Amino acid sequence: MVSSRSSSAASADALAPLDALRDWARAAAAAAQARPEPLLARIERTPIASTVLMHALRAGEALSLESALVLESLAYSTLQAGPEFRAWRAAHRTPKPPARDPGPAVILERRADALCLTLNRASLRNSMSLEMRDALIEALELALADDSIARVEIRARGKCFSVGGELTEFGTAPDPATAHLVRTQALPGRLLAHCARRATVYVHGACIGSGIEFPAFAGRVIAASDAWFQLPELNYGLIPGAGGTVSIARRIGALRTAYLVLSGKRLDVRTALAWGLVDAIEPDSPTRTKRARPARLNLPAP
Repeated sequence: MVSSRSSSAASADALAPLDALRDWARAAAAAAQARPEPLLARIERTPIASTVLMHALRAGEALSLESALVLESLAYSTLQAGPEFRAWRAAHRTPKPPARDPGPAVILERRADALCLTLNRASLRNSMSLEMRDALIEALELALADDSIARVEIRARGKCFSVGGELTEFGTAPDPATAHLVRTQALPGRLLAHCARRATVYVHGACIGSGIEFPAFAGRVIAASDAWFQLPELNYGLIPGAGGTVSIARRIGALRTAYLVLSGKRLDVRTALAWGLVDAIEPDSPTRTKRARPARLNLPAP
């Protein structure tokens, strides 16, 4: 006869994954020279998303850029079907405000051998809407197809580079499986990675969520002195879904990326420079300096 396991042993097994998650959060806090208590509190509120984040960051370190992006998308879709995201979405149903900016979502301009892109939805704080995503994909496909384009420069109009994903569009795909399929075929960051050695992104003001996940794929990120960075996805029961577990982690490391997500705190531009999230602060800033080590992006050939 097979004896049943004691309830105390079963409870210990159930707690083991959460204990591992707490240890990982403490390591993330140490990597950022921060207190672990806020991270531990966030884990208690969103244990599912926090666990999936840990799995994605740990596994992604050993994968190629393409495979790591697929892993992130699968993890993101899993969370879209989960209770934490469902609870957030039920509490946040607001209509999308209309854009008040004339012209396309992304302005393209050719200057000699450079292709200059400008995010042009300042009234929406350049949120990464479906319109913005499709415009970026079209522009970056042009850069990859045209060998005469030696440089790609990306900037944004308005008070900030981008506040990230358009929240009113979150969860609007027919189902998580379809959403995953769309991300694998239409991710601006993947295209930026393929032309990264030619690409420079100039960021300013708020760079939230995909507003830093996307730029981090570029070979060079130049920040204005007023730039700041934040990964708030855990608030929604999600993890970064625009490539951030890959692009940001390969710039600053998995543990510091985990700290940004688990804490949800803003990262100032000086710390971003010291960590390697940006490569320089604009010349007119008194804090301008170059980063000590190159980003570890494992970029494909241009």
